[in-house]
Amino acid sequence: MTTSNQNPSIHGQRDITADSQAQTRSGTDAGQRTADQLRQRIVSQFGRSLHIRTLDTGSCAVCEQEIRLLSAPHYDLHRLGLFFTPAPRHADLLLVTGPMVRAFEVAARKAYEAMPGPKVVVATGACALGGVYQPDPFVHGQVGAVLPVDVWIPGCPPSPLALLHGLSVAVGRLAEKTPGLTFVADGDGGGA
Repeated sequence: MTTSNQNPSIHGQRDITADSQAQTRSGTDAGQRTADQLRQRIVSQFGRSLHIRTLDTGSCAVCEQEIRLLSAPHYDLHRLGLFFTPAPRHADLLLVTGPMVRAFEVAARKAYEAMPGPKVVVATGACALGGVYQPDPFVHGQVGAVLPVDVWIPGCPPSPLALLHGLSVAVGRLAEKTPGLTFVADGDGGGA
């Protein structure tokens, strides 16, 4: 008769697996809490979904890969009321990656100016924050040199949870810019 006590290596493996599963669950729970808070905040403050325009200003594309993960089933950004839009005219939030190469300066300003107000700019990743490239004749070194940045998300690349947290902060900044405005239709009562 064999019991788990007779083979400590198998028993030890089970403990490690159980510990890692518990850590994964607690990380998932924290992510779920962040997601729930963000969804509630968007619905209560705006009564509608918010739209994000991403803008790559010379990055290596790793930040964009992490941003794309937000649309995957695991993070499912759409359930939070956030959607990506290809047009700046439909965007509430500009999510910018890269060190802002000088060749892209005019296009970045045009994208920003095309957005309706109120608007929020989020600099995403170490390049956008000025931590990788110093200003030189080819690059500004950071997004803030060209656009007014409201939220900075550090990381190389920032994790999807860091991006969610940054978007949560951005939603708060957008609400600060619109204290007197209501995005809920008159007579709607704001119920979801």
